[in-house]
Amino acid sequence: MKIVSYRNQSGTRGGVVFNGEIYDLEELLNDTPEATRGAYNSVTDLLENYGDAITPLSNSVSQTLSRSPRSRVGNLDDVHLVGPVVGPSKVLCVGLNYKDHVAETGRALPEHPDVFAKFASTLIGPDDEIGGRNVTDNLDFEGELAVVIGRAAANVSEDEALEYVAGMTILNDITARDLQYRGTQWLPGKAVDGSTPWGPALVTLDDISDPQSLELVTRINGVEYQRSNTRHQIFSIARIVSYLSSFLTLNPGDVIATGTPQGIGAKRNPPVWLDSGDVVEIDIEEVGILRNTVARR
Repeated sequence: MKIVSYRNQSGTRGGVVFNGEIYDLEELLNDTPEATRGAYNSVTDLLENYGDAITPLSNSVSQTLSRSPRSRVGNLDDVHLVGPVVGPSKVLCVGLNYKDHVAETGRALPEHPDVFAKFASTLIGPDDEIGGRNVTDNLDFEGELAVVIGRAAANVSEDEALEYVAGMTILNDITARDLQYRGTQWLPGKAVDGSTPWGPALVTLDDISDPQSLELVTRINGVEYQRSNTRHQIFSIARIVSYLSSFLTLNPGDVIATGTPQGIGAKRNPPVWLDSGDVVEIDIEEVGILRNTVARR
């Protein structure tokens, strides 16, 4: 099941994508016999009510789509999408999680996940322009697989960790490198307002064959800059979720970006910085394509 958030005249609502069409989440669930009738205006509502049963619900929704015409919103290309979850309580990121990326930075392999945070104010949707050119000339790209938590997770084991994941999506960890390297903390470079695209859809795990075998490609204006596979991650997705849950509670809707492979602009000779009008495309196998344009100053 591909879950999205879309904007219409009444505000932001949850939706499901099927065959290039968007179906309203609330209308669809109210037509699904196995679902509890109620108000499901957002994807957060869905996760809070079904975070521990997303896969069974996904199967039921698939069977309901053909007999729920009133839930149809329109063609995917005609609807404005925002990030899959609106206003997540946490946006956690893992740095240095691909061996080739660690090598290009000249650092030693980490013994534990290297974790930093972004803010919800940095997030933009798949139909929005990337901000940041007004504050930096060193705007860099980082294509990443991200996961969204489906139910509260505290001190969960690695074996159980994926049971707490609602699905997977794409995140472009846009970074202002000059701000990042001004001090020992990465936060300034990672916190630029409206700079971090994610989406377009949250893909539930029943539609992912193997989270640790997904090809990831980043292109700028059609030219490939990054290519790797999640099998090359130092810390698996399950390990990351388990580790984070060992010291903080993960809540439904929390976002975890799992790291970027080699090829970032800062480590090229000469460096490659994003400019106004550049089109950045991140393509992850079985998850989708996230495509955004860099806004003008």
